[in-house]
Amino acid sequence: MESRSDIVDLRSDTVTQPTAAMRQAMLHAEVGDDVYGEDPTVNALQARVAKDLGFEAALWCPTGTQANLVALLAHGARGDEYLVGMEAHTYKYEGGGAAVLGSIQPQPIPQADDGTMDLAAVERAIKPVDPHFARTRLLCLENTWMGRALPLDYLAAARALCDRRGLALHLDGARLYNAALASNVAPRAITRHVDSVSVCLSKGLGAPAGSVLAGSAQLIDAAKRWRKVCGGGLRQAGILAAAGLHALDHHVARLADDHARAARLAEGLRDAASIRVDACHTNMVFIEVSADRLQALAAHLDAHGIRASIGYLPQVRLVTHLDIDDAGIDRAIDAFHSFK
Repeated sequence: MESRSDIVDLRSDTVTQPTAAMRQAMLHAEVGDDVYGEDPTVNALQARVAKDLGFEAALWCPTGTQANLVALLAHGARGDEYLVGMEAHTYKYEGGGAAVLGSIQPQPIPQADDGTMDLAAVERAIKPVDPHFARTRLLCLENTWMGRALPLDYLAAARALCDRRGLALHLDGARLYNAALASNVAPRAITRHVDSVSVCLSKGLGAPAGSVLAGSAQLIDAAKRWRKVCGGGLRQAGILAAAGLHALDHHVARLADDHARAARLAEGLRDAASIRVDACHTNMVFIEVSADRLQALAAHLDAHGIRASIGYLPQVRLVTHLDIDDAGIDRAIDAFHSFK
């Protein structure tokens, strides 16, 4: 049986293992009961994220799905509506939580290849004040989008639209720090445009679990109640929060390594015989494989110790992260080239 060290796992940046230094930080974390608000490490992480991103308050959640869910529940109410991209994570991949648990209706809107929605279409989707319609309260964006950073001028325009029409603006910033690096700006240059943001610590930043929702003190107070309702009231959560603090201290700048390795992977695959490189953005490479060869490719990569998320669609996403080094990139390139 192969050990983890024998595997080059390109499925996602969620598969990372805590580093030795991160494990030490977790081991020595000062903890308390976070449901009582008494975990000092959780409190430190929340204060750190709020300050860094320019918000009044923040709330640690065990998952990114829960962080987005409690944000939607705190922004909206039964019979309200949020506008969202029809391929967005909050709409398509989070179990319909806002609708299921909050009776908040999603209004999906087509997205362009860069993840943006036509803001004119967004404005047309805002419902009039009329008892026939759900009440449009919120616009949700996602950054990065398939590895792409949303353009800063688009964020500014979306903010202006929300201000003009009285909407709140939430950002699913699961890979916010990748977006900031790609845009060559500080993260708060992105978050200054939004009313709330969720930031994932367990993707490129490499923590084993946790996301942080940041917003106004009033919003976070409401979100904290919803977190409890959704089963997210953990006790000595500082063990996990310590991993998040370590990630913010040590794993943000090194995201540049992931971006560089993704670019090298894409370049190395461009002349591979049986695949086509579609795009490379931040830490993601997208390749296309003939649908009838997907399973053959999956078996071939598995035999070479390479893991990739290969399903039934021709497009395959390859993701670099802190557990992928230069040797791993070389192995992946060689494995794809030997697939005939």
